[in-house]
Amino acid sequence: MKAIVQTKYGPPDVLELADIAKPEIGAGEVLVRVRAAGVDRGVWHLMMGLPYLVRLFGFGLRAPKNPVPGLDVAGVVEKVGKDVTRFRPGDEVFGIGKGTFAEYARAPEGKLAPKPANLSFEEAAVLAVSGLTALQGLRDYGRVGPGQNVLVVGASGGVGTYAVQISKAFGARVSGVSGPEKTEMVRSIGADEVIDYTREDFTERGERYDLILDIAGTSPFARLRRALTPKGTIVLVGGEGGGRLFGVVPRLLRAMILSPFVGHELRPFVSSENHEDMLVLGELAGAGKVTPTVDRTFPLAEVPEAMRYLEAGRARGKVLISLESGREARPGADTAATLRSPAPGFQGPGGRGRP
Repeated sequence: MKAIVQTKYGPPDVLELADIAKPEIGAGEVLVRVRAAGVDRGVWHLMMGLPYLVRLFGFGLRAPKNPVPGLDVAGVVEKVGKDVTRFRPGDEVFGIGKGTFAEYARAPEGKLAPKPANLSFEEAAVLAVSGLTALQGLRDYGRVGPGQNVLVVGASGGVGTYAVQISKAFGARVSGVSGPEKTEMVRSIGADEVIDYTREDFTERGERYDLILDIAGTSPFARLRRALTPKGTIVLVGGEGGGRLFGVVPRLLRAMILSPFVGHELRPFVSSENHEDMLVLGELAGAGKVTPTVDRTFPLAEVPEAMRYLEAGRARGKVLISLESGREARPGADTAATLRSPAPGFQGPGGRGRP
């Protein structure tokens, strides 16, 4: 099969298209014929091996343990392990796999869900990683609910576009922070207000928020807290700051230490890849409450260019790799994903973690 492989950590130049054997699956795994795969910052970090701390968590000290990158996936079940009960060959699925920048990828049964019928494979392929992060950050850590005033810092990115829509789906009023070239896109997915950070400082506007979802990770805690209501919450979703050794981990630890001593909750978190929340995302997407925002599509051979595009910060929403028939002739094609505004008053499925 065709696959993107890397034998060492480094920039996109380390990625090469090669012919390799199909992956072997275990008893609880599914072999997926990949139709599309998502590109996200997590994949970029694993490609680079940065921060160095990630290499200690089973990814390989000197080189990637799994030579085929890629996590987000959508496709058709080709084969199932002997212990798999949820899926059978021919099922259309989306979720999180291992080595998804390839014609075939393996995935644990518990990290897949049925593909919503109203989504294309390309839309479904960018749903899981960023969608789970936004869902769990808002619902389980931010306890988002009807009538709340929510601010999404980094609203134009992969997680941010889902956060805007999920907040609206749970009945909140949502403001998004983005750059000037992306404000219209953020407004089109349902934001009640969009703040251009090059023209306004959201902490100086006098507006106060019950919940701030900080995806960008560049604002000091004291600055973020100025924009909170007296009992407000900041949920920290990673970020791209920090050094090459520990990345944003020191920032997250500082939040945990500071939180008990201030009137606000500072809540860092790491998302959980689980089947139940995949189903919640599928329900939201199937009901039209959440629509993946796809900025640009690249063919499998152009994965290095897709990674450069992501790294440059130009993406409005998600970037994906398509293995659909005919797509290989259209490198870098823009994908016109229909944007549907969330229906008002939706209280949200899957109430785990809500008050």
